[in-house]
Amino acid sequence: MSEKILKNTLKVQRAKKDLTQEQLAQLVGVTRKTINTVENGKYIPSTYLALRLAKVLGAPVEELFRLWEDQDEII
Repeated sequence: MSEKILKNTLKVQRAKKDLTQEQLAQLVGVTRKTINTVENGKYIPSTYLALRLAKVLGAPVEELFRLWEDQDEII
């Protein structure tokens, strides 16, 4: 059975907007630690948070988050 991993481009998208983790956290209504753990793949955000992040960063959810299978293949 293949392993599925959720990858994200949150840090890159945040940098494009010149936002710190703290600033992004305030804009979406979470803590800086939540942003940090999402960026590092330790926490999978709720649909609500993923949509808020996409809206604030001006990027589609599919651009922020991708499901990888066997770390090689995008689903």
